[in-house]
Amino acid sequence: MIGWLEAVILGLVQGLTEFLPISSSAHIRVVSAFAGWPDPGAAFTAVIQLGTEAAVLIYFRKEIWEIISTWTRSLFDKELRGHWAARMGWYVIAGTLPIGILGLLLKDQIETVFRDLRLVSTTLIVFAVILWFADHTARNKLTLERHLSFTHAVVYGFAQALALIPGVSRSGGTVTAGLLLDYRREDAAKYSFLLAIPAVLASGLFELKDIGEGPAPDWGPTILATVISFAVGYAAVSWFLRYISTHKFTGFVVYRILLGLFILFAISMGWLDPQAGAPSVTGAGTGAG
Repeated sequence: MIGWLEAVILGLVQGLTEFLPISSSAHIRVVSAFAGWPDPGAAFTAVIQLGTEAAVLIYFRKEIWEIISTWTRSLFDKELRGHWAARMGWYVIAGTLPIGILGLLLKDQIETVFRDLRLVSTTLIVFAVILWFADHTARNKLTLERHLSFTHAVVYGFAQALALIPGVSRSGGTVTAGLLLDYRREDAAKYSFLLAIPAVLASGLFELKDIGEGPAPDWGPTILATVISFAVGYAAVSWFLRYISTHKFTGFVVYRILLGLFILFAISMGWLDPQAGAPSVTGAGTGAG
């Protein structure tokens, strides 16, 4: 069971890694395994992401309010339907569908086999290479307000859905898709954060019912980890957006590859059990969600 110290550390890990293209869920899984703690599970991970998502809601509050208000008014006012904020509302909805549908269809796998550390390390490495390729071939010229389309929104959405596998990274997958579509780094990251809002809120609220049940941590440590992830996450998102405005993703790529290789090495040396603490497929079932 996750205690108070574990909650503090995992909350810090979540806040530091959620917005960086290095996979927060992978880090929570790996840190728990190295520390010898039980895998906190998909429910705990989803709920503490509410903290970092609250940081996004506050950081982008003006843009989010404009999108919601303009989209709502455009339902009754045809003249507003061409406004970028109204279109953005539809694009976020369309981009959320892939992860919502696949998340429900693959719920058992997400809570079990997807958390195998061999898969986590492999996705860290493979998607690092893809991010490097996208970053070094992107023309960095398109902007969200002028160029985002329904097709691009769906492509972003499927890229976000890949993050159902720990190690891919929600921001990493969607930013990579944006770069491959030739969006500016800052715009790709911004849309990644906006697109995550419905998915993270829905997932976190859906998993609330499992906190304190079965292998999931109790409410106290979960709330503490969520609060910490919010405070640290707010600082992280501000730093990340400033950083990528003048830097490529090379540092994150190198870090992902080294971490993935180290995990594989630790497994091969017997230091880590790739399924340590993770629930079995038969133990998860539909009752776990």
